Amino acid sequence: MRIGLFITCVNDLLYPGTGRAVVRLLERLGHRVGFPLEQTCCGQMHHNSGYRDLAVPLARRFAAAFRGYNAIVAPSGSCVAMVRDVHPRLVPEAAGTAARTYELSEFLIDVLGVTDVGARFPHRVTYHPSCHGLRLLRLGDRPLRLLRAVRDIELVELPGAEECCGFGGTFAVKNADVSGAMLADKCAAIRATGAEYVTAADNSCLTHIGGGLSRLGAPVTAVHYAEILAGRDA
Repeated sequence: MRIGLFITCVNDLLYPGTGRAVVRLLERLGHRVGFPLEQTCCGQMHHNSGYRDLAVPLARRFAAAFRGYNAIVAPSGSCVAMVRDVHPRLVPEAAGTAARTYELSEFLIDVLGVTDVGARFPHRVTYHPSCHGLRLLRLGDRPLRLLRAVRDIELVELPGAEECCGFGGTFAVKNADVSGAMLADKCAAIRATGAEYVTAADNSCLTHIGGGLSRLGAPVTAVHYAEILAGRDA
């Protein structure tokens, strides 16, 4: 299958290792992965901030950049939700490309029919379901099903897992006090698990959570689940 990697802005700028992990994982499963250099921001930040007109050319550019791929895969529930839910309403001709765009766990389980990717991660891990993946994409337990198949992992349940971490993009800037209080609750729940790692489907949420844990001096590392599946210890 010819797969296009949609890396997203946060991963491209701050977490290139997550993108490399997705490529390693998909190639290990026997697929070709392309990276169209024409891709840019999906327009989520603009659209969510009320600048719909600025999001339109970005949606159109996305559809053009990924034309010809059998599937488009991204390590981000947030950006995939933007592409699938909003792009067809902004640019009707983007509907076909949007329909072929998947968050990583959706693609592995629903398209490839894979849950065990041959990973090993001998650590205590807890999982935070980020809001867009949980409520817009309805990922359900897909990331957890992949993590449960990882050898030697100790996966522990996160108390209040479905509560928002408080990031929400520009929400964390515009409502810093509320965001900070939500983050404090999330960090307390994570620390209560005794986990060495907290993982999620969005590095944007993990940036927020990881920053909070770091300021508390908590010995917990935030890592995208794609890196666990691809072999972080390798």
